[in-house]
Amino acid sequence: MTKSRPDARATGVPTGHVPRGRLAVLALVLVAALSGLDAALLRLGVTAPVRSDSLASSHGILMIYGFLGTAIMLERAVALQSRPRSGWAYAAPAAGGLGALLLVARSTPLHVPWGRALPGGAWVASMVLFVAIYLTVWRRQQSVAVLVQLLGAAAGLGGVALWARGYEVATIVPWWASLMVLTIVGERLELARVAFMTSATEPRILAESCLLLVALVATVVTPTWGYPLLGLALGVLMVDVGLHDVARRTVRSRGLTRFMGACMLAGYVWAMVPALVWMVHGRVFSGFGYDAVVHALTIGFVMSMVVAHAPVIVPAVARRPLPYHPVMWAVWGMLHVGLAIRLVADARTSVGAWQLGGSLSVVALLAFLGSTVALVTVGGRRARVSARTDAADDDREVVA
Repeated sequence: MTKSRPDARATGVPTGHVPRGRLAVLALVLVAALSGLDAALLRLGVTAPVRSDSLASSHGILMIYGFLGTAIMLERAVALQSRPRSGWAYAAPAAGGLGALLLVARSTPLHVPWGRALPGGAWVASMVLFVAIYLTVWRRQQSVAVLVQLLGAAAGLGGVALWARGYEVATIVPWWASLMVLTIVGERLELARVAFMTSATEPRILAESCLLLVALVATVVTPTWGYPLLGLALGVLMVDVGLHDVARRTVRSRGLTRFMGACMLAGYVWAMVPALVWMVHGRVFSGFGYDAVVHALTIGFVMSMVVAHAPVIVPAVARRPLPYHPVMWAVWGMLHVGLAIRLVADARTSVGAWQLGGSLSVVALLAFLGSTVALVTVGGRRARVSARTDAADDDREVVA
């Protein structure tokens, strides 16, 4: 009688082949990310691999819905996979990836009424399915974390529907950002539940998230009052979640735990920039002020949180471990140095420094994608070698 090979679930090491459908969606996520970063370089007015005016105008929506949104939907679909009859959830990231592909491949300019129809339709469908995913989860797991993420999906649906209808990007960027903000807040409630489980904390964070959604509607109906309310709601939410987040303790640890804590705390700090600008100045639709608000939120908060959670999320999707490596600190540092230079340039209206800071952020995001793929590849090889070694040791024990 021989002893069977150790189960991956017992060892904690993700194993097995990534399903082809999941790989196809990941490929579309990568296409959206690279296209969005190329568009960022075009908007900065620096050298870019692909020169296209139509691509430059698609930077924001490609990064939010094509790259980050599709990746988040894929992770949620994978998490739902363990439940019976849940295969339909993969239609959400598939539609999100299709929307990115249709946008990149389009020939009609976005300012033409039907120029947004096909990608917009695909993204609206993906967000409707995303809302359905959270409703399905809610029926089985009624928690504040799920509700907050459901609010984020609703904001994302509203934001892409407004975009498909032809609204100017500057007026609906807060909707796109709120998709990311509320999804991340919900993830923090989910992953660090013990830190938030008090009699008042979770209900209060839910109320603050609802206020954020109300403020979004107000920015469209009455921008003069809506934006200060949005800034207040965002600021209160970030302070509340940040003060109760376990990251305040884990940042004193070592290795990966410290790295994740530092990324999350930095994200909360950066999120206060748009909150304060909206509270004091109100709406900002153009110029350096608009640039500072948008990128402090998307790069400073959102990407900090994405980098922090990558070691948890990527293994679940790719079925490979993402081992900790000091290079992660270099990527994180480059991301924040680039953003800091960009915001100082915004304040001083310095075009050269603005281009430098923006280019550094693009390089940092490319380094993040490249290092993640490299570390996952190395981690997968190590996991396979370890599994073979353990199996051989077990066989020798049985023979002995």
